Amino acid sequence: MLKLSAAAVAVVLLSNPVLAQAQQPATKTVPAQSLSGKLDALFKPQYKAEDPGATVIVVKDGKTVFRKAYGAADVAARTPLTPGTVLRLGSITKQFTAVAILMLAEEGKLALNDPITRFFPDYPTQGKVITVEHLLTHTSGIVSYTSKPDYVSTMAQDFTVARMIDGFRNDPLEFEPGTTFSYNNSGYFLLGAIIEKVSGMTYAGFLERRIFTPLGMKDTAYEGVERSNAPRAAGYSAQEKGFAPAQPLSMSQPYAAGALVSTVDDLATWDTAIASGKLLTPASWKLAFTPYKLSPEKSTGYGYGWSVGTLQGTPMVDHGGGINGFRTHALRLPEQKIFVAVLSNADSGNADPEVLAKRASALAMGKPFMEPKAFELDAGALDAFTGVYEIDAQEKRTFTSRDGKLMMARGERSPRTLTPYSKNGFFLPGTLARFEFGRDARGKVTHVTVDNAGERVRNERVGDAPAERQAVKIDNAGFDARAGAYQLAPQFTITVSRAGERYYAQATGQRQVEIFPASENVFFSRDVNAELRFEQAADGAPVVVLHQNGQVTRGARVQ
Repeated sequence: MLKLSAAAVAVVLLSNPVLAQAQQPATKTVPAQSLSGKLDALFKPQYKAEDPGATVIVVKDGKTVFRKAYGAADVAARTPLTPGTVLRLGSITKQFTAVAILMLAEEGKLALNDPITRFFPDYPTQGKVITVEHLLTHTSGIVSYTSKPDYVSTMAQDFTVARMIDGFRNDPLEFEPGTTFSYNNSGYFLLGAIIEKVSGMTYAGFLERRIFTPLGMKDTAYEGVERSNAPRAAGYSAQEKGFAPAQPLSMSQPYAAGALVSTVDDLATWDTAIASGKLLTPASWKLAFTPYKLSPEKSTGYGYGWSVGTLQGTPMVDHGGGINGFRTHALRLPEQKIFVAVLSNADSGNADPEVLAKRASALAMGKPFMEPKAFELDAGALDAFTGVYEIDAQEKRTFTSRDGKLMMARGERSPRTLTPYSKNGFFLPGTLARFEFGRDARGKVTHVTVDNAGERVRNERVGDAPAERQAVKIDNAGFDARAGAYQLAPQFTITVSRAGERYYAQATGQRQVEIFPASENVFFSRDVNAELRFEQAADGAPVVVLHQNGQVTRGARVQ
């Protein structure tokens, strides 16, 4: 979950405008659409006035060229969002945590190569050395608490910092520290605790006194200790029809990994401070924006609190956020002097802020993304592209063919449907991802080149796609005895039902998904990488257990 205008008018230059007018006296010149108009045309279709929406800012060369809000801050009250509305940032919080750590390092109060046992002497590192830098770069090997089986069921509870750390400190390390990149909220939670131990202040207090107040970021704060009366947006999740308030979340839990709130204006102020080199020395800023390397040849693409890459061939640093009720994204193109922030008050069901932020940035630098058009491709041609393709030693990408469509699943994620745009090319609708398959001299597919916003990576084909999981015949009467709604978390249920010989599951606010029996008690989906298992409670009542994304969540039947 923590699992992110004033117009600058485009001018058309004619080589000889006087001559052009003389040659075409009857033609009226039509001005090119302004940058502001192009940006509005990008965002406006994505949000309805009565639904959750987004606040947007685009800054170029130090000037705000677009600042606007779409949709509702409060759906029930029909209160519109404004550019000055405060929203949750989610994991954009991490860059503030990272800068706080670097400030303390510059003051000599800690070092990036300090082992975490300097600050937590009894932390069980299992004979390994885990450093502050490992926490900053998601390379510690510590289990991320948001991926633990009981996270969803307890996320509304208030916990102390110590209690939260106790929840993951004794888990086995997932890998040798410094050898693998695995996005991790526990690392940034620990960084918040280090800031408190070293500074003698609360995490919220340190950021307020050392960052927000000096920079004039009056509407940015740890949620719950805000200093301004700026309007707040309510957060929503998509339902089968419309939106509903998001699941409750205690902000004691995201903490230094995702508990901040802000406005697009304050984020623009933050970007100006970065561009001006405030708060840190040039050397420290360079460290923050340098991707950590697992080896001389293998970059993680992540610095300290920022992802580091390119957009349409130009350097980019960015980060997104996903937290109950909100999705966010903020990016900077330092060479182009462009900053874009998109903050949405829905965690699902509307446009992806990352895609919109990248499209807006591309428009601002005059290199817009071209929209691919669907291409007619015979279903029989899809089998050539199926297979397993290696992303790296830890992760693979699997392409399968189903019902005349090519499906792609990365790692353990759910499969997504691709659309062809050429004989060998496919795109993922709603994203900037393109997949171009390459063949050898015999015409056999050997690799796929993945283009994401101009960053191109080649994945080699390493094997055949696994056979599709097969369903078995079960006793319908036994299934019917366990059909009904099961509550897995407050305001979240899964309803299982049957229609003839077909079985279905529907989670709160989500579409109905067909499930298939692997046995009398185990069901799987071909659309979502998840599994439902039926068990019995001590009193004999049916219980459903959801296995998804490494999490195991139990729910008792409520109807």
